[in-house]
Amino acid sequence: MNDLVQEGLAKAGVAKAERHLFLCIGPECCAPAEGDRVWDYVKKRVKETGLRAMRTKAGCFRICAGGPWLVVYPEGVWYGEVTPERFERILQEHLLGGVPVEEWLVARNGLGCAEEMTKSASLPGEVLAAVQVRGENDE
Repeated sequence: MNDLVQEGLAKAGVAKAERHLFLCIGPECCAPAEGDRVWDYVKKRVKETGLRAMRTKAGCFRICAGGPWLVVYPEGVWYGEVTPERFERILQEHLLGGVPVEEWLVARNGLGCAEEMTKSASLPGEVLAAVQVRGENDE
């Protein structure tokens, strides 16, 4: 592996990351300026808190409504309509506290990581279904 790749992996925090945050910043699900504002806040707060998380912004999650969207892995928790204020609560309660913010949680898909998460107990008592979308199977 060349030096530039090693530097990039180190800068991204791949070796130390415990989570990966993906943020869709539009342009279809929200105004790009709104997405950029949330992205800037996410970057700032992740750095300030020392959260061991990689972060990636994307131009489209193909939902095209209700954004900006935040997906937290390995849990596979999807949050819609994320604002800096909402991200702060998600940061405090979910990312630092270990308890997802259920009122804003729209979907879950741990991509098969649920068994590993249960073993590692990174979220006490949390067992994720393969795919669970709010409202899809609610009675």
